[in-house]
Amino acid sequence: MPAEPARSAGECSPADDVELSFPPRAEHLGRVRQAVTEVVAGGDVSDARLDDIRLAVSEACANAVEATTRLGAHDEVVEVRCARLDDRLVVEVRDRAGGFDPDALVPHPPVQSPERLHHERGLGIPLMRSLADEVTFETDDDGTTVRLTWVL
Repeated sequence: MPAEPARSAGECSPADDVELSFPPRAEHLGRVRQAVTEVVAGGDVSDARLDDIRLAVSEACANAVEATTRLGAHDEVVEVRCARLDDRLVVEVRDRAGGFDPDALVPHPPVQSPERLHHERGLGIPLMRSLADEVTFETDDDGTTVRLTWVL
């Protein structure tokens, strides 16, 4: 089932608000990046900033796909909402894979430390936090919503 945008009304016009839901497979991440690009397009966002936005959103979606797959909930979907609200871009990524505590994650050694070479995974959340202006996590027994915000 391909990921197709479902446009919805809300605080902003339909062109500024896109909702997607897709099966928990990485092959759909390109469509999410395309949707983010469409929402941001036409503004005064630099190419470098847009690259950062797409990377952070991809990381959030990849984590949701991985968590859902790990749970074995292949019939669930990952939901993404991307909205341009005045001078901000807000992207929410929601999974139904049970919650987790991002503050309980073991911190990685500093980038310049040779010990960092032993950490091939677990860099997505620090990356999101460094690329977005604000990152919040809402977790419950049902799942996790990651909210990424950028001032445009």
